Order: sequence, then C-alpha cells, then structure tokens
Amino acid sequence: MRIKSTMSMGERVNATIGGIKTVIYGRTAMILLGFLAQLVLLGLGYILLRNYSYLFYIFFLSLSVITVIYIYNAPGNPDLKLAWMLPIAVFPVFGAIFYTTIVSQPGTKVLYARLMEQARNTKEYVHPRVETRERLRSESPHMGQLAYYLEKCDNSPVYDGTQVKYYSLGDSQFVDMVEELKNAEKYIFMEFFIVSGGRMLGTILDILKEKARQGVEVRFMYDGTNVLWNLPSFFPAMLEEEGIRCKMFAPIKPIFSPHYNNRDHRKILVIDGKTAFTGGINLADEYINEKKRFGHWKDVGAMLKGDAVERFTYMFLEMWNESERTPDALEKYRLPKDAAMPSDGYAIPYSVCPLGPERVGEKVYLEIINTAHTYVHIMTPYLILDYQMLMALTYAASRGVEVIIIMPHIPDKKYAFMLAKTYYEQLLDAGVKIYEYEPGFVHAKVFVSDDVKGVVGTVNLDYRSLYHHFECGLILYRNSQIAVMEQDIRDTMARCIEMKPEDYKKLKLTDRALGRIMRIVAPLM
Repeated sequence: MRIKSTMSMGERVNATIGGIKTVIYGRTAMILLGFLAQLVLLGLGYILLRNYSYLFYIFFLSLSVITVIYIYNAPGNPDLKLAWMLPIAVFPVFGAIFYTTIVSQPGTKVLYARLMEQARNTKEYVHPRVETRERLRSESPHMGQLAYYLEKCDNSPVYDGTQVKYYSLGDSQFVDMVEELKNAEKYIFMEFFIVSGGRMLGTILDILKEKARQGVEVRFMYDGTNVLWNLPSFFPAMLEEEGIRCKMFAPIKPIFSPHYNNRDHRKILVIDGKTAFTGGINLADEYINEKKRFGHWKDVGAMLKGDAVERFTYMFLEMWNESERTPDALEKYRLPKDAAMPSDGYAIPYSVCPLGPERVGEKVYLEIINTAHTYVHIMTPYLILDYQMLMALTYAASRGVEVIIIMPHIPDKKYAFMLAKTYYEQLLDAGVKIYEYEPGFVHAKVFVSDDVKGVVGTVNLDYRSLYHHFECGLILYRNSQIAVMEQDIRDTMARCIEMKPEDYKKLKLTDRALGRIMRIVAPLM
C-alpha cells in the first residue's frame, strides 16, 4: 500500500500502520503457525519413536539422563537449571529432544561471536580512564572495584566530565528529546525496544526526515518483535526511502531458536556524540501519557552531556555493526574534543549481553544492595527474583538497611504481577517495604542508595532483563542528580499503597496457585 508523499512522515507512518492491520496479524498468524507445526512434528516424533521400539525409548531415556547431568554440571543459575530439568523429568523423551533442539542451534553462538568482534573493535576507541578510576577507588573502594569490573568485562570506563539530567516522567524527557534532535548537526543514533505509531513516534520521525534532508546521518534500530504487533515488516524500507538507515534487530521467523528470547530491550539515543538519552522510555504514546493503557504511566530516564556519551555511541555501533557485512569505520565517531563538561561526580554507562558468561545487570544491582549502609530504594515494573537477588534483598533488610521497592498497582501483564506477588510475603517478613503505585503502572528501573549511588536504565528485576535481554544502564556516584532521583522516589511513595504481609493472603486462591506454578518456569519466560 502506497501513501502519498505529501503527508508528513508521522502521518504517513500512522496511516500505514492503521491500514495494514490485516497484514500484521496475517504475518503474526503465519509465524505462530510455523512454531505450532514444529511443536506438532516434535510431538509426533516423540510418540512414534516411543512406540516404535523399546530400544528407541531406552536410547532417548538415556539421552534425558545425560541431558539432566549435563544441565546440573553446567555453569549458570540454579533456578534456570531447575526450570529446564523439570520438563525433562516429566516428559523424559520429548523434554530432552526439545532441549537439545534449542541449545544445539548455532545462531546464538554466531551472534555472540559477532558481538564480541565488534566489542574488540570498539576497544581501540573507548579506552580505560585509569586516573579517574583510581580517584574513584580512593573515594570509595567498593565503587572503584565495580568500575574496574565493568571496565574489564564490558569495556565500560568510569567518566567524570559529564553532566546528567534525570527525568521523573517520560512526558518531560520527550520535550528535551525533541529539542536535542532538532539541534543535531552530524549524526543521530536511535535504538529502542518498542516502537508504535502515534504522536511520539510521528513527531520524532518527522524530525528525522528533515535532518536526513539536511545531510545529518540518521540511523534507527528497533527490536524485531515489533513486527508482530506494532509495525509493518516494510517499516525499515519506508524509512530508507526518506534517507534514514533503519534495521530490525533479530526479526522473528517461524523457527525455534533460543535467540528469539534474547531481545534488544535497550533504549539509546545519541546525538553528535555529545548528548545521549537512556532509561525506560520507549517510542510509544503511553510512555508520555498521551495514551492511557494502565492508568498513569510512571517512567524515568536520563540525559547525558559530555564524556560518558562516548560509551553509548559505541554501544549502539556494536549492535548495529553486528549484522553488517562491511562494518562502518568507527574513527569518525570518536568522542568530540569539545564534548567534555564540568565534572559532576562519576558516571559509568554499561551494557548487558545475555549471551556471555557475565551477568552484568544483576551484578550491578547486587553491588548496590550488598554495599548499602543506610537505604536502598528501588522502582521496578516486575519482581521475578532468583535466589541470589532474593537473599541479597532480605539480608540487607535484616541487617538494618531500609529496603523499599515500588511496584505498579495496575499491571501491564497479569501473569507477571501474579508472579511478583509470590515474593511479597518473604520480602515483607524480612523487613523489606513494598509499595504499589496507586495511579497506575510503574515502568521505571531505578536504584538509589545512601544519597551517593544511583542507577537508571533499562534493566528490570526479572529473569528476562537479568538473563535473557540485551540491556543498558547508567551508574552515578556523588552526582547531583542522585538527590533528584531520591526525591522522585519519595514523591512516588506518597502516591502509593503500602503492602502488608496479610495482603498476599487476601488474593484469590487461584491467583496464588498460578503464581507459584509459574514461578517454577519463570527463568525460561
């Protein structure tokens, strides 16, 4: 379907999206049918082989035993191992076949190898800031050690010549995003998880179109799951027509692959290597309260100006170049000489790759919790915890640290909310305080501790963010915005309902039962 070019970029996109619902749903249906066909084939193979001969059954039963032994001894989270071992135990043949089918696919290993290659290329341009790191270590040994870890494992140095602005709502961040985009002179890099038609996307796309006409290099990347519900598959081609380079990360295809669980959940906007945005805010109208879905949408983000923008620039390029046959030269995207800003404490941008051995997102949060002296205050939309995180939170509360978690009162996903509720009782009994945001949905991912440490980014407190998704975040130490973040948490608490231990018992028996059942397989979700 062609839309007349006289329409604005935003009108064109919105009209196209509105006119191709059947195409989207048709594509979605085909993908789902493809997955279903594979499940049916696996099931038939299981039945036929099981009944064909006891020898086949013994073979696959042996395979199941070997698979369980392999999973048990493999490195990784025990909860994740249990989630795999249970279906293999219940369906010994089918479970082993399914697990082997998933883990044996080469796609994930190839993707990881490509990303590691891009990370190695980046090291030529993102150098350790030893002097800054050692100065941080002298002020705080724990933060200095965390900085060293992120520098070593994620090529994420600690920066000091950086100014940060914290946003307590997506509404206010959007205003500054628009102004900064209009001022772009050299390049614009955008990477988002959810992209959906509406005022927010339309406004931004119209600016990108104009900037592309002015000769500004514009790149736009979004997660491939959007093609199922939010955007047409030809959306990248439509942007390319306007001079905007665009691609989907990991388009969904009707083939079983563990890679499909590794979504690009990051939100990154980089302008001229001097300004960057990150946080929980996607490109959809609910994030700026232009559209009401689950009451008032509480989300947060941050704008950076200065040296720390360097890491977000190359973070984006690493992901972009992964799928390029001829990766772009990185030299021209070096940190501009005039990028440095007056120092305001320390800033560490970091990324999370789910394909390697390091669980960077979880380790950052654990470090904040385990080194807290007075308080740890948290905002998160989801609360699906592994044993390590659960113990860290309860132990912090047990040793006298004020641990506060702010959750949504109106959830976006009922199953996730039921899962979260299963942790309430244990957390509350340990002294953790839990509040639910009564006006609506909290999508913010924020940690603040002891008036000196803070984290804002895309990492939720659930398995998907901590183990399966590509993520990013920003750690702040002794930055002026930490006080702003803490005040935002206090203001949000004033609009919350405090949970009590007896509240969990008031839930429907079915909800409690379903939550506890889903908790078993939560690591795979």
